[in-house]
Amino acid sequence: MAVIVPFESPNASIDQLVELVAPDMARVNATILSRTGSDVTMIPEVANHLISSGGKRLRPMLTLAMAHLAGYSGDGHIKLAASVEFMHTATLLHDDVVDESELRRGKLSARMLWGNEASVLVGDFLLGQAFRMMVEVGSLRALDILSSAAATIAEGEVMQLAVAKNTATTEDEYLAVIRGKTAELFAAACEVGPVIANRPKAEQTACRSVGMNLGIAFQLVDDVLDYGGKAAKLGKNVGDDFREGKITLPVVLAFRRGNDAERAFWVRALEQGEIGDTDLDHAIGLMTKHRTLEDTISRAHHYGAMAVDALALFPTSPMKSALEQVVAFCLARSH
Repeated sequence: MAVIVPFESPNASIDQLVELVAPDMARVNATILSRTGSDVTMIPEVANHLISSGGKRLRPMLTLAMAHLAGYSGDGHIKLAASVEFMHTATLLHDDVVDESELRRGKLSARMLWGNEASVLVGDFLLGQAFRMMVEVGSLRALDILSSAAATIAEGEVMQLAVAKNTATTEDEYLAVIRGKTAELFAAACEVGPVIANRPKAEQTACRSVGMNLGIAFQLVDDVLDYGGKAAKLGKNVGDDFREGKITLPVVLAFRRGNDAERAFWVRALEQGEIGDTDLDHAIGLMTKHRTLEDTISRAHHYGAMAVDALALFPTSPMKSALEQVVAFCLARSH
């Protein structure tokens, strides 16, 4: 049983952004390939397994787009975009170990093929390479933004451990987790472009706001897709969050709005891990009853609107239009 939640803008896509940043993205991809090289055979094997597995590369594209929007004319944005992708890949490798995930982007996760140890250590290698490239760019402020983001992402992951399996988690607590775990890297990826272009502080702050709000919207849609998506599109199994005892916003709202018997169900399934064959369907039924999937989507649209509003500071251009389309695409991913 799955509930497909209707989204607006079914035709939204990232095609315009992909086209506009294609020449730069080719250079980023070449940089990524060259920086995953190592005499230690397992490093490029594990890294390239994930890097070449068909992710959208949305975060590095945002770095390139914001640098372009800010009128940047150097080539530091190439290394910063590659750094952002390495940071993201490292967090995925580490996440899959923490979550004991078997699938990533529709393929076996690296930990299933090479083991937990290799996944963690190759993630560390990629973080090291990311910081080397940041230093090479020579912008102390950009290094500060991305290194702070690395620390914040780790804090978000630890915070998630603290709320894991805790049905008493509030909406505010959950939003704090996803700000750190997911949205911070979007924010940093967007902020470094205008920074290396030496744009005014207002533009830097606006770009950061675009990334932060887009990142929150992106994660909220992900939360809904786990209960109302299709495995082929998710690149993971529907209901993985439920089986892993993850507390996400649809669960937080369903728990809050439920009666005593319903709350007892969530405690048994998520806190105690006692999940029967029909429990996922029952969970989706409770979410449907209390409209928690629709309400999570409406929250996502709220953050998406804030991301678009933050772009209003910039004059009309094909790149600005492409970025607005990215926001619409992130909200329309169930189609």
